[in-house]
Amino acid sequence: MYKTAYFGSIYVGLPNPQKFTVVFDTGSGHFIVPSKKCEQPACASHNGYDRALSQSAVDLDHDGNVVPQDSERDQVAIAYGTGEVVGEFSREAVCMASHPGENASFALSKHADCVELRVIQATEMTEDPFHHFEFDGVLGLGLEALALDPEFSFYGQITRLNTKLAPLFGVFVARDDRFSSEITLGGHDPTRVASELHWTSVVNAQHGHWQIAVRSIRVGNETIKLCEAGDCTAIADTGTSLLGVPKGFAQDMHWLLAREVEDQEAIKKNHVDCRTTPGPNITFDMGDGLEIVIGPELYSRPAGLRVINNATAEEQLICRAALLPVEEMPALGRKAFILGEPVLQKYYTAYDWAKQRIGFAPAIQPAGNEAALAATQEQQHRVIGAPPTEVPAPTVVYV
Repeated sequence: MYKTAYFGSIYVGLPNPQKFTVVFDTGSGHFIVPSKKCEQPACASHNGYDRALSQSAVDLDHDGNVVPQDSERDQVAIAYGTGEVVGEFSREAVCMASHPGENASFALSKHADCVELRVIQATEMTEDPFHHFEFDGVLGLGLEALALDPEFSFYGQITRLNTKLAPLFGVFVARDDRFSSEITLGGHDPTRVASELHWTSVVNAQHGHWQIAVRSIRVGNETIKLCEAGDCTAIADTGTSLLGVPKGFAQDMHWLLAREVEDQEAIKKNHVDCRTTPGPNITFDMGDGLEIVIGPELYSRPAGLRVINNATAEEQLICRAALLPVEEMPALGRKAFILGEPVLQKYYTAYDWAKQRIGFAPAIQPAGNEAALAATQEQQHRVIGAPPTEVPAPTVVYV
């Protein structure tokens, strides 16, 4: 099963901007880049931040106090997914475009794409998962409560210090790798939405996640019992490539979404793509008329599961969902779902920092004609490690 990450470029330090590729992650709260000081294999394969090249950096301790450049430094350990980074702090000029030769005060006052914030320079990075990442670091776009201090929050700093950008950003995820995905800072892209944005307020903002209330969830026509009390939540997370389901409910959800393939001709040819095999929709009812609906084309594993009965030699081909079990945590509760890539590919999402709300609208995917493709390719992007276009053979299980 392939996992997907969407990343872009960012520049750190002036007057010699250092370029990094970062994931724009609404599920985390810090800006992390590898440091040149890091000698671990996970850092060696990535660009490293060189403090000596920056005249805009101010070295800090854990409390935000200025410390001499070459003195002993405080460090912090931050968990990220299955791994961890340990790093030092500095206050730095961070820009979405390169502005070589400019000093920090000029660039920060002139350019809407620049902001000053605290950066974590990783001096240690665990091999899993960072060694396997193609991108260098992470730009956290979670709410301020996810950060150690408000100055670590990228969009929090934009809201406070950058009057040129509205406190809003939008995310479009392309279904087809030929086309660019995009993040829009300071607003949303109206050409990517098929309707007006439908807004829903963030709940539990004190925990820092873009978390919203879920009134109920249906699989097909069946309302799941887990959310009958109306106390489920969902987190919009641009850093998650699957649909996340509470771990204690994941097995039940798998059973609800599993279905037998009935196309015998396709089975004989061993050519079944479960993403095109009929299955139930998953409907998240957010209340106030907002429903998020995803179908089997978005949540299914491409390959099926061939089940062979040892006693009777009977065979079944079963299509299954690709789900991420979500561990119970105090900040999330035990009924938190994660709206990852399957949702973000169907819905454009806008994140209103000032009003702490998320807007959803059906996304307009680029047309498949050559003119649209050529226009899109002007926005340079590259695809790394794409899964094969051919659907893998089914996994075989004997029972």
